[in-house]
Amino acid sequence: MQALKVRRPAPSPTLHRVAVCEEWDVPLGLGRSFEIAGRLIAVFKSRDGMIFALDGVCPHKGGPLADGMVVGRQVVCPLHAYRYEAHTGACDSPGLCAIDTYPVEVEGDTVFVIIPSEGSPHPPSAAGGRRSR
Repeated sequence: MQALKVRRPAPSPTLHRVAVCEEWDVPLGLGRSFEIAGRLIAVFKSRDGMIFALDGVCPHKGGPLADGMVVGRQVVCPLHAYRYEAHTGACDSPGLCAIDTYPVEVEGDTVFVIIPSEGSPHPPSAAGGRRSR
């Protein structure tokens, strides 16, 4: 007799909305780094005003991604030019791990990053950033 394997849904993480900066603190085409709940997160503003957040460290050699440039909707690592897609965290180099992305909200002039509670391994999907005015 075969046993029925029942999959339990993974518990959804408790999310926290954290104010990190004012919109003007992040220049067009660049990023700023913030430590949020023990995670280094980089917040960027694309040249068309889209604000988004990614892990702050490149998994290749530990490069500080906030020091990189935004090209279109990708962030370029300042050490070895690996590129990470803004909304998925996917890397343009085969065999290199993707990085986590974080949803961003802008309310008034304040930029908020949505992060999972401590102990949650994966952040929520960052389906989109918010275009600044």
